[in-house]
Amino acid sequence: MTARTARLGRPLLLGAAAFAVGAGAFALYGAGGASNSAAPECRAARPVAERLLPLARGEVAALTVAKQSKPLPNLVFMGPDGTPKTLADYRGRTVLLNLWATWCAPCRQEMPALDKLQAALGGPGFEVVAVNIDTRNLERPKAWLKEAGVERLAYYADREAKIFQDLKRVGKAVGMPTTLLVDPEGCELALINGPAEWASEDALTLVRAALER
Repeated sequence: MTARTARLGRPLLLGAAAFAVGAGAFALYGAGGASNSAAPECRAARPVAERLLPLARGEVAALTVAKQSKPLPNLVFMGPDGTPKTLADYRGRTVLLNLWATWCAPCRQEMPALDKLQAALGGPGFEVVAVNIDTRNLERPKAWLKEAGVERLAYYADREAKIFQDLKRVGKAVGMPTTLLVDPEGCELALINGPAEWASEDALTLVRAALER
């Protein structure tokens, strides 16, 4: 081998080595690899999410169904009786977790629909948990709900709006309203940042599919 041939061959050898390293990395971290897999505790959520995927349409077309479901933070808020509640308290039930505020016009717009969804499907296996995050004029949210005729939703609140920050920290809240569909193990099934017509047949069909066992 001449010196010139050796010089030409060296880049080819280096390129082959780099390709081998890259291929190994893809095998470890590529699609379907360990780093992208669903959390073990959320395995039961996968077939449910697959069932929901074709149903995110029409009035709920903006809903993003989780591709790799993971547990949500153990969010803390106040229950109707003023005692602390956490997301873990709802284990065994499917939850539609909604964050709303009276200063948020789209939030106010969708509250009657959420109330109707609770009336239609609420029960031992499902609840709409609408958490108010007003931090001022703390009596206003209850008064507004009464004026709007929202009667079926239990009143949940976080007067420090920490629940929004906790969801924002994990990339689940970027605006208001924020709504998450959560399975009985506390794993995310779907997310929407913005309002939806929750009393529509599209929404009812999707939630019913989430409740199938």
